[in-house]
Amino acid sequence: MFRRLLGQVMSGIAIIEDDAQMRSLLTEWLTAEGYRVNGVSGGHALARGPADVVIVDVYMPRHLGVERLRSARADYPGMPIIAISGQFRPDVECAGPAAKALGVERVIAKPFKREALLDAVRSLIGQPLVAPH
Repeated sequence: MFRRLLGQVMSGIAIIEDDAQMRSLLTEWLTAEGYRVNGVSGGHALARGPADVVIVDVYMPRHLGVERLRSARADYPGMPIIAISGQFRPDVECAGPAAKALGVERVIAKPFKREALLDAVRSLIGQPLVAPH
């Protein structure tokens, strides 16, 4: 799903993250690169608007992470999902066995650097076609 803006295609990203500061930081990083971002806390269902990729904070204890991923998959059927979590090992491979086990396209261990997030997003949906401001 793409949205047209001034005749150009703008890639959209939904962020499902409970921590307001982390959600704000991710939004800042991604919008600075020219992506359109909609962020919600994990307790809310659907972020505003369509998305080409979904970034989900996965809180692992008591199967909450699995439920959150299931909910994101239902809210955004067919869209690639990037799972982020402080529960992942720092050396986890972004597209390896952990991602497959969770049923997502990429996993990123918190804390992570800006470039790690951007690399994961670009690998799934490419560069934004609208230049950053």
